[in-house]
Amino acid sequence: MQEQNSVFTTLPRFVLLAWAMLVAGAAQGQSAVATAPPDSSPRSYGAGWECNRGYQRAGDTCEAVNVPPNAYLGTTGASWYCNRGFIKEGEGCARVNIPANAYADERGTFRGGWECNRGYRRVDKSCVRILVPANAFAVEATYGRGWECNRGYRQVDEACVAIVVPENGYLSDAGSDWRCERGFVRQAAACELVRVPANGYLDSSGTDWSCDRGFRKQERKCVTLAVPPNAYLDYSGNDWRCDDRYRRQGDACVPQK
Repeated sequence: MQEQNSVFTTLPRFVLLAWAMLVAGAAQGQSAVATAPPDSSPRSYGAGWECNRGYQRAGDTCEAVNVPPNAYLGTTGASWYCNRGFIKEGEGCARVNIPANAYADERGTFRGGWECNRGYRRVDKSCVRILVPANAFAVEATYGRGWECNRGYRQVDEACVAIVVPENGYLSDAGSDWRCERGFVRQAAACELVRVPANGYLDSSGTDWSCDRGFRKQERKCVTLAVPPNAYLDYSGNDWRCDDRYRRQGDACVPQK
């Protein structure tokens, strides 16, 4: 016995501490398993216990989940959901009253447990046929009018009206409006030419213009940019900055004090 005690006294302190924690953890785990209530199992990781599928924890016990008729246990096994065609009502499942031209919703509780067939729209507790106008097509949507205009047409009230694309214009990607070609700008129902002055160029938008480097906008022209002594063109090329040790004052660069 003295020889065994002498071995422990020679071990480093941190090793003894780790050994004590391991022993305490094992004892705690054994105690937790020993006190686990009926219809429970040891946790798959860590100490303690958890209720079996079909049971839910109530304090230190496991109570059976009361699954009503026309229902099933959820994935966790601790709650229940109504079957398709039924909806939760109190602690039970009531049959869904499905109107004509409708079907039972798989999620049960969504919008009363039913949805209208394609081509019909929900109105109160019934499904009404959607009237698709000329130059339109039916769409499957929970909300909205239930139809969209064909490409090249625009909705006006309950009809689809043809889009008139002006000269130098084209239909947008969505097909429900039009845009002007590059170099033209939209003005009312037409595409007008963008007039680029001398020493200018069409900008990236294609609907406006900018001045070349060393020029600046003045009304509808590009005028030469006057750069004073001790200054240089900035990164934009349409304005100037003073050199180091100078500051801007009006149209000149004066020495800093």
